[in-house]
Amino acid sequence: MKLLEPLNVNGMVLPNRVAVPAMVTRLSGEDGFVNDDIIDRYVRYAQGHVGLIVVEATAVHGNKSGPLLRLSSDEFIDGHRRLTQRVHDTSDSKVVPQIIHFLKVARNGWRQTIDSLSEEDIESIIRQFGEAAARARAAGYDGVELHSAHAYTLSSFLSRRNPRRDGYDGRTLEGRLAMFGRVMESVRRHVGKDWAVGVRFLAEEAIKEGYTVEDAKRIALRMADLGVDYISLSVGGKFEDAVHREGQPLYPYTGYSGDRCMPGDWYPAMPHAHLPAAIKQYINAKGFSVPVFSVGKISDPVDAERLLQEGKADIIGMARQLLADPDWVRKVEESRTDRIVRCIYCNVCKQLDEKFKEVNCFLWPKNARQAPPDDAGGEAPHWPDGDAGLKLETERGRIKLAWKAALPGTAAVTGYNVYRIEAEDDPVIVEAGKTTKYTDANVLGGLRYGYFVRAHDAQGRASPPSAVMHLDMPLPDLVASEASHA
Repeated sequence: MKLLEPLNVNGMVLPNRVAVPAMVTRLSGEDGFVNDDIIDRYVRYAQGHVGLIVVEATAVHGNKSGPLLRLSSDEFIDGHRRLTQRVHDTSDSKVVPQIIHFLKVARNGWRQTIDSLSEEDIESIIRQFGEAAARARAAGYDGVELHSAHAYTLSSFLSRRNPRRDGYDGRTLEGRLAMFGRVMESVRRHVGKDWAVGVRFLAEEAIKEGYTVEDAKRIALRMADLGVDYISLSVGGKFEDAVHREGQPLYPYTGYSGDRCMPGDWYPAMPHAHLPAAIKQYINAKGFSVPVFSVGKISDPVDAERLLQEGKADIIGMARQLLADPDWVRKVEESRTDRIVRCIYCNVCKQLDEKFKEVNCFLWPKNARQAPPDDAGGEAPHWPDGDAGLKLETERGRIKLAWKAALPGTAAVTGYNVYRIEAEDDPVIVEAGKTTKYTDANVLGGLRYGYFVRAHDAQGRASPPSAVMHLDMPLPDLVASEASHA
């Protein structure tokens, strides 16, 4: 299975092809130091055998930004060293920090833009990236990732909407790439060539007049030529279309580009997989073999393996799925894929981040700060006599479901997966909730639907499926509808 094969990234040998991309936890204090909760979060991924763990955005400078990790001075090194030691003592997982520079934002909606940066400011940013990378190496990390995506400084230089008109001129691709090139040179000067330096940037900006995959191919080619050791791709997450909420600073994941960055449950599986595939094909054809990440609603091991086997990616990135179940890799290794706790892409984690609250998963037990430990044995939840008592009824274009509470097995019941069968199609999970009711509003009159439910606990042990109940969804009353418009 290619998913479980090792990969050498400039001496950083990943034990498998699964990575957890940087995902803000809000577990650090305002002081920016690594604490025990931060360490526990990343050790949990190591316990699950995740190949590459990318630590959340870590600032290279001292600007205030709430609970945010920092590597902006030597005083932060010891905390990061404790984190890397714990990860390395736990498994063969590799760990890198994502280092970031960001500009100022205000609660009235104002934000600083890159055209306000002086030459002195730019030189300072370039130096700060190099120095932060050196601190990361001193702290025992296996490499470093340069955050050049979303709404942040390096991404703004790469953007097609870069407003500068000097050596970093946004009207040319060379001008837009100039800042990253200088940062990359500074980082290499500080850490050497024998240490992994990756980059995360956007395969598509997903904003009006933003760049698309056609520019991203050439950006990736230049980055490969500059010597980056892996390319992690994201989409969107920009300030340009962010929705301002009174009294709150702009949050770059509230507009359409934010939806694209963290596609919710209404998006299909793997909506972005074609973008990394196109970028990988392009740079490979130019003679570069830099590993490329594919990310975005990849949760099924079969899908992940297919992307690798078809040459559409070299590494599979999962943020929300690995938050929901950090033991995903171990369960694949041990042929326990039926026990994977599947992310339902409800984006509660995103909403917590937006409110500067600790980021956890809706599917975890109530009040948990970390995912529960794996437990390979034990009994699954069940219903008495196998009867969930599932009932269906229609109401104004919806199908309402209700069922009985399941009984716990080894552990408490934490939720229910609702499966829908449309006509003769295969079952798909349409909801994972914590109550014994669900209303399906995404149905069409004239079709036959079937439903069944499974109860599960926090370790992914699931009950046998309930009996399948069917219902013919009636067509809407068009006569009444037309009369109402007469």
